[in-house]
Amino acid sequence: MRQPRSPEPVAGPAGSVAEVLVAALRLGLTSFGGPIAHIGYFRREYVTRRSWLDEASFADLVALCQFLPGPASSQLGIAIGTRRAGLLGGLAAWLGFTLPSAVALTIFGLATVSSDIAAAGWVHGLKLAAVAVVAQAVWSMARTLTPDWWRRAMAIVAVAIALVWATPLSQVAIIAAGALVGRLTLWPAAVASGVGEASPVSRRVGVLCLAAFGALLLLLPVARAADGQPIALFESFFRAGALVFGGGHVLLPLLNASVVAPGWVSSDQFLAGYGAAQAVPGPLSTFAAYLGTVSAVPPNGIAGATIATVAIFLPSFLLIFGALPFWDWLRTSTGFRAALAGTNAAVVGILAAALYNPIWTSAIDAPIDVAVAAAGLALLVRRTPPIVVVVLAAVAGELIARAGAAG
Repeated sequence: MRQPRSPEPVAGPAGSVAEVLVAALRLGLTSFGGPIAHIGYFRREYVTRRSWLDEASFADLVALCQFLPGPASSQLGIAIGTRRAGLLGGLAAWLGFTLPSAVALTIFGLATVSSDIAAAGWVHGLKLAAVAVVAQAVWSMARTLTPDWWRRAMAIVAVAIALVWATPLSQVAIIAAGALVGRLTLWPAAVASGVGEASPVSRRVGVLCLAAFGALLLLLPVARAADGQPIALFESFFRAGALVFGGGHVLLPLLNASVVAPGWVSSDQFLAGYGAAQAVPGPLSTFAAYLGTVSAVPPNGIAGATIATVAIFLPSFLLIFGALPFWDWLRTSTGFRAALAGTNAAVVGILAAALYNPIWTSAIDAPIDVAVAAAGLALLVRRTPPIVVVVLAAVAGELIARAGAAG
């Protein structure tokens, strides 16, 4: 007689939600420098200092978060918190890491929304800082994600399409095409399989989360057409969080098309907020809190910030909870890895196109602007903390504006 199938192993929580929240809040207050730096902070805190997981398990979770769409550092925190204290631990890890920067950017948005900041010199400086930051991101991502001429060609084609066809739909199409071309033409070696650990999330919960992710991605645009601005705001940020590959900087073109094109946020406000987002610790995706705050169409303010922040991070929760039970299969799938490699090449192209339009075209007005942006890029390449570059660029912008007014 056929034996009943044994239940899947599910790991029980190893720690408390409170200790996860405290550890994550410590990181949220001190983790400057972007996603790559965040991973280093996480390793020091969770592997070296607290011994919550070993090096091999940490590397596996880093790989998982790089495979999935969404902000990698935030997803890594969610995954570690879930491993430590279950689903609530994942939520606590996200809250601690995200809340400080989300609050800071909401306050910045509230402080600037009632004033005309377009002509302020320091705002122009923030826009020049954005040029430097994105240029450095394009360069470093291109070196890592387009190591051969075929993937460089894919990125160049993506640049051309993104510049000619600049809509949210075009970016989705470029990402999907990159995945398809990568799946058909790129065959990276499979990750060596090992003995997997019991997942803290059951496969049933994983399937439900993946189903919810797919349903929201498909149904929210339908609901947006039938409902008002709250659904439109939520859908725009959910779509950005669901489709971003390659790090937080890739959110820039997705969000620009979603909030600047329909007139919710001006180009000056957008780039000023993006520059300010470099000066706070925590995930770059909390830029959404600022955009929700300054939106010209209600809901805005604190309500808009809350909707935008929840929407942009919700895909990360659904994908991490959905993927953890199936990670052993994903990590050995050559087809999945090939599609990911193609996607990564495509997003390099999308980000390079965004570097030109809207960033360069909105920020660079004179040769002195090129000099300031180039100096910022040189400092970033020499591993100067982004917050230093942002402050120096803001000061330079203000000095340029005063010199122009005096002349």
